[in-house]
Amino acid sequence: MHATGMGEACGKQHPINKGKEMSEGDKDLNTTSVKDVKQLGIFAAIASLSYVFWICGGMEMVERLAYYGTRQSTGLYVTAPTSEGGLGLTETDLGIIFLIWAIVQTFVPVITGGISDRFGYKETIFASTIFKILGYVLMGLFPSFWGFSIGAIVLAFGTGIFKPGIQGTISKATNRTNSSIAWGVFYQTVNIGGALGPMVAVYLRQLSWDYLFFACAAIISLNFLLLATYKEPDKEERLARRAKVKSGEIKEESLAVESLKELSNPVLLWYVVLFSGFWFMLYTFWDVAPLFFRDWVDTSAMVGQIFGEGGTSNGFWKFFWGMSSDGTEIKPEGLVNLNSILIMFICFAVAGYSAKLRATSSMAIGTFLASAALLTFGSVNFAWFIVAAIVIFSFGEMLSSPKSSEYLANIAPREKKAMYLGFTQLPLGFGWVAESFFGPYLYGQFSSKEQISRLELANSGMDATEIASIPGGEAFMKLQEVTGMTADALTAQLYAANSVGTVWYVMGTVGLISCLGMVAYGKWTYKIAMMEEQNSTPRPEATPAE
Repeated sequence: MHATGMGEACGKQHPINKGKEMSEGDKDLNTTSVKDVKQLGIFAAIASLSYVFWICGGMEMVERLAYYGTRQSTGLYVTAPTSEGGLGLTETDLGIIFLIWAIVQTFVPVITGGISDRFGYKETIFASTIFKILGYVLMGLFPSFWGFSIGAIVLAFGTGIFKPGIQGTISKATNRTNSSIAWGVFYQTVNIGGALGPMVAVYLRQLSWDYLFFACAAIISLNFLLLATYKEPDKEERLARRAKVKSGEIKEESLAVESLKELSNPVLLWYVVLFSGFWFMLYTFWDVAPLFFRDWVDTSAMVGQIFGEGGTSNGFWKFFWGMSSDGTEIKPEGLVNLNSILIMFICFAVAGYSAKLRATSSMAIGTFLASAALLTFGSVNFAWFIVAAIVIFSFGEMLSSPKSSEYLANIAPREKKAMYLGFTQLPLGFGWVAESFFGPYLYGQFSSKEQISRLELANSGMDATEIASIPGGEAFMKLQEVTGMTADALTAQLYAANSVGTVWYVMGTVGLISCLGMVAYGKWTYKIAMMEEQNSTPRPEATPAE
């Protein structure tokens, strides 16, 4: 470790600088360094953001509206009985879909980030929009395991192309004095779309599932209009570099070799390893929580306490909170969407607070809060406690996720911004791929009301052949019929008799381990930053007396 941190004194550069000397500390606002830079105040930083930043925020908001409209409803759609318009598949099938989706979406940017740097952000954003439209259309046209899976693969590919171009633009359109607020505000625009998407989904899926997918295809096409007003920062610089490469003046390695060289950087490599645990938790929330809330959390009493007995008939509140058509309960997507709603309204304020923290400290605190929330999910299913845990989780996400993008943007070489921001998908990818298997698997083993109901039917003496003939998603209804119990009473009995919270305890523990690792990582990078600062300070000239 100390061999990489001695800088000029040992004749070596710190690995994050890749051979670039630190000139006059961090006076250059675009300096590549692990050292934190004092940030502007909230309103000064917001005022300093350029129009292209806001165009990118608009495109990301539209893209997330369509994406989360589909993504947060996927588990419900895949496991819903065919009699309700779903696919009637198992949690294992859902895990396979999520696994394929995760692999494509998160590892494609590792290559396409470099492509965006070399061939243009606007061009790759345009191509991604075409693929995403096609993905949504395939999901709506082919309601089967393979039809939906192929649609998910195409959508994931388009998303993988989209991310580096947008985030690379954000990185080049900001500097180190406004980066915390910029990434916080950008994350807020992300969650405006992320909040509106599930609201649209709850309404449309109660009419017909295919309406949802076709609507998402129409929504994402709006990005063509925003793209017409987009101007790529430093385009002339990129074109000049391409011309030098073409003429042979600059020799350029293959993207694969160049990416691997950058990933060998120990500061970047350990970031990828440690932050994978954070994304493991986040995707557990997004993938498993809708199933858990559907099966075990009764929101009708909470709705009654807020709106009075009988719920509400107000169309705005039913849409905003993701409620059932009769206004008596909040649907699973509505509960999950509290996360995006909170981020939509207050992320800029949290970003202002996190600007005062070191990047690694903010990420460690956020990871701890998210872990605490998941452990709470495993302990209780009372609706108000679930809401409190979602609030805690949301603050954890706001402290961690935007800061991670800012951190990589700050340590990335100027000409490799999209490549490095493509690398943000690596921890996301490792965490999501692992969760795609373990999340649905553990839920199916310990928490699925459908699978628990089938076991109870077997324990009651029902023949295995008869149980197997029950359509997917309808075992709980059959158990009600056999026992003669109400849905609420039977749910309470099954919850008390089974280890429903196991999936959350496992995921929360992974988060705590990641948090501890992030604390150690922060101490290590702080030492590196201090060495960089010492090595960049000119030594005072010796006087004759010395």
